[in-house]
Amino acid sequence: MASIFYKWLIIFSAAFSGFHHPVFVSVTEINYNAAGKTLEISCKIFTDDFEQTLRQQNKTKVDLLDPALKNAMNPLVNKYIQKHLQIAADDKKCTLQFLGFEQQEEGIISYFQVNDITAVKKITVTNNILYDTKPQQMQIIHVMVKGERKSTRLNNPDETAGFEF
Repeated sequence: MASIFYKWLIIFSAAFSGFHHPVFVSVTEINYNAAGKTLEISCKIFTDDFEQTLRQQNKTKVDLLDPALKNAMNPLVNKYIQKHLQIAADDKKCTLQFLGFEQQEEGIISYFQVNDITAVKKITVTNNILYDTKPQQMQIIHVMVKGERKSTRLNNPDETAGFEF
């Protein structure tokens, strides 16, 4: 009973105190699609942190939630992620193709694809998303190859993880 009370107290306090989320994390998922010979990549970042970073770096109005600004925001999202997320498959640098982004819950999910990946035994990920503006930022990375899932966490300043299948 007491734990329910404390949960409600935290929720109530957060709702009325201008609460900002206490965790700074992005989640990157990489899935190898053998049939399509592609790597499918999604990257979820808290909207408020991402917008703040894009504003600071681009010195322009940023609103990732306004549908009227979607076309103007696409290049900002693409450029930032391309700069801060690099992937190598079997020691060959991959070229990320930007597919777009969408808002989901409190985050922005951006989508990328890498074509012409016939097989993969090793994936190396360099990810320093928001490290430049959020010193406490961490990255969660999930990689799925042929049904086998591997995951890791990187804490700023660590930015590189390797996965072997």
